[in-house]
Amino acid sequence: MVQARANSLSLVRFDRNDYSVPTAFAHHELTVVGGIEKVRIVEGTRLVATHSRCWEKEQTTFDPRHYLALLEREPGALDVARPLEDWQLPGCFALLRRRLEADLSHLGTREFIKVLRLLEHASVGELAGAVRAALEIGATSSDAIALILHHRQERPVSLFCLDGHPYLRPYRIDPPDLSAYAGLKGA
Repeated sequence: MVQARANSLSLVRFDRNDYSVPTAFAHHELTVVGGIEKVRIVEGTRLVATHSRCWEKEQTTFDPRHYLALLEREPGALDVARPLEDWQLPGCFALLRRRLEADLSHLGTREFIKVLRLLEHASVGELAGAVRAALEIGATSSDAIALILHHRQERPVSLFCLDGHPYLRPYRIDPPDLSAYAGLKGA
């Protein structure tokens, strides 16, 4: 465990290698915890980034998601951003980008980056499924894709079961009185 400061490129040096952190943490004092397989970067008690540990020397490990907030402000850098050089995304993302840029011109790139920012809270597989569904119905805005993604991530609410809670069996809760609502039907 070592203290390190993220530089202006949002990179933290550990064991002669550089690891990316979200751009919001550039110039911040961080703690790097190096394990055998993983490198974790924390600020206080908050986990900022996790990377697979690189055992070579003088290497740079990027997580493209760390740079999306910056790219949203500078969309012209999308095609030349070094952190995104080796990022392999499913083909549906390229199709989405082409459609957005055809429909919205230069604003399409910014809209595409907004879609990529959904990866900050979803996996590539989850987002790719939402993008495919959006392309099928022609709803290619970032808001539409976010809605599809959110809908797919929702989990049904399960009913409460008393199994394993025998101490609750003696309690009975009366059903609610819905007669006031029945009066609204006639109104």
